[in-house]
Amino acid sequence: MDSTPHDADDLLGALAAGALPDDDPHAGHDHGPTADLSVRPAVPEDAPLVTRLQLAAWRGRGIITEEELGAVDTSAVTAQWQAAVSAPPSQRHRVLTACAGVEVVGFLAFAPAEGVELPESAGEAPVEVLALEVEDSHTREGHGSRLLAACVDLAGEAGATSLVMWAGQEDDARTRFLSSAGFAPAGPRRVLTTGAGDVVESCWFAQV
Repeated sequence: MDSTPHDADDLLGALAAGALPDDDPHAGHDHGPTADLSVRPAVPEDAPLVTRLQLAAWRGRGIITEEELGAVDTSAVTAQWQAAVSAPPSQRHRVLTACAGVEVVGFLAFAPAEGVELPESAGEAPVEVLALEVEDSHTREGHGSRLLAACVDLAGEAGATSLVMWAGQEDDARTRFLSSAGFAPAGPRRVLTTGAGDVVESCWFAQV
């Protein structure tokens, strides 16, 4: 895979044109916003759904086992998301939600990237996409690309120079999504040790 960093036109252009593979779980045939498909800032009332989506995604990717999932204090996690939405530390800490009509069907959270060694072209103010999840029943509707496009706009307005996101090395759907959106491998890898075994993730980045 080409590891040359893509510029902002590549990233925004790919998202605006809907240039995502049809077999990608976040892809759809029409990626432009419509009256029924949109992205908005999260509100505290979204926190329970965000929590459910996050935990379900972790289970699906092997980051947490079914047994560990049953032991999670969902009320505490929900309270953390409510705090993240209600009192973000800075403009580079945001939570966004994807909507199908009035129904929230996905979310994205980003914050300043810390402790990641990136190529010099990433600049000095990268932000990390901490989470990007869409309901299984609403994949292939373009929600992932709309969330990412909104993230690019907001992060850029807040002074971010690049976006960073981690993806499991065996998560083909997510790596296809990132590659199609203009991201390139940044080099760093990390290992998440879970009850289900080790999950190896690679760091991807794109200039804003």
